[in-house]
Amino acid sequence: MALSKGGAAVSTEIVIALLSIVGTAIGSGLGVIASSHLTNYRIQQLEKKVEKHNSVVERMAVAEKEIRVANHRIEDLERKIEHEH
Repeated sequence: MALSKGGAAVSTEIVIALLSIVGTAIGSGLGVIASSHLTNYRIQQLEKKVEKHNSVVERMAVAEKEIRVANHRIEDLERKIEHEH
């Protein structure tokens, strides 16, 4: 079967092939966009987790320093008590 376009014959197979190419291109493009959005979302979620983790690490570093200071003070007090007795 042939379709007439401006006096030139276009076969049905060519029209179907062109529509298939256009459909494939559109589908692929939408797939890439959806995948990109999902990847960006997952990266944002991971960044939030890393931020929380880093916050915990910073707080632990401060707590460890305070514990060391407290331990030194306890040791000093224990030495002072030993010298008094």
